[in-house]
Amino acid sequence: MVKAIVSGAAGRMGGRIIHMMAAAEGIRLAGALERPDHPTVGKDVGEVVGLPLMGLKVSGSLAEVLPQGEVLIEFTHPEPTMAHLKEAAAAGKAVVIGTTGLSATQVADLTKLAAKTRVVFAPNMSVGVNLMFKVVTDIAKVLSEGYDIEIVEAHHRLKKDAPSGTALKLAQVIAQGLGRDLEKVGVYARRGLIGERSKEEIGLQTIRAGDIVGEHTVIFGGIGERLEIIHRAHSRDNFAKGAVRAAQWVVSQPPGLYDMQDVLGLK
Repeated sequence: MVKAIVSGAAGRMGGRIIHMMAAAEGIRLAGALERPDHPTVGKDVGEVVGLPLMGLKVSGSLAEVLPQGEVLIEFTHPEPTMAHLKEAAAAGKAVVIGTTGLSATQVADLTKLAAKTRVVFAPNMSVGVNLMFKVVTDIAKVLSEGYDIEIVEAHHRLKKDAPSGTALKLAQVIAQGLGRDLEKVGVYARRGLIGERSKEEIGLQTIRAGDIVGEHTVIFGGIGERLEIIHRAHSRDNFAKGAVRAAQWVVSQPPGLYDMQDVLGLK
């Protein structure tokens, strides 16, 4: 039985992860974490997330709950994520990270810390999206000449980072497959008299509106035809299920940095 701690337990993703964990076999909730000033600290987790009382209270201290678990599941913000990762790595605990918006420096630090423990770091933990990463890479290699590549992503109005981590990952795997440097060919906005589109560029366009859970479209536009690969998330449960699956998988792995491609056996 894998013992897991959920950080951001009262948040949208944290709550769904706890629900999925309650329905899964081979894993149980051993700790629930929120920031120290959060109003749910001290309350029963079940009451907070809409489940029966669980006899487990939300804590405001990672040090308090960390000894109770084997793996920390982290879907919060970059700064607390990095602080929690350092603490978990020092204690030899595995970590599953779905936080997006990390800077290049933070990702570099995360990579170093992963050498001390076991870390699954993925911008999107749904099975469908991770299959999409693989498929669009293969398509891009076939359509490398004569097709323009655009990525359009849409999320709810409360999302803080843009483009989404998933859109960036899509652009990265496509660029790698084509031997391009995304830092040089990525185009994130267009306005005014911009001139003709270059053959090498990869466009990333962002939509923020209402309560959209998450939509990602990769367009391969040629002359006379276009191919679109689309993923639409109807709820957060598919991400939560992936996080639970990653937590169950990573505890038995050797130290290192992994992603959902590893978890799903797609590499």
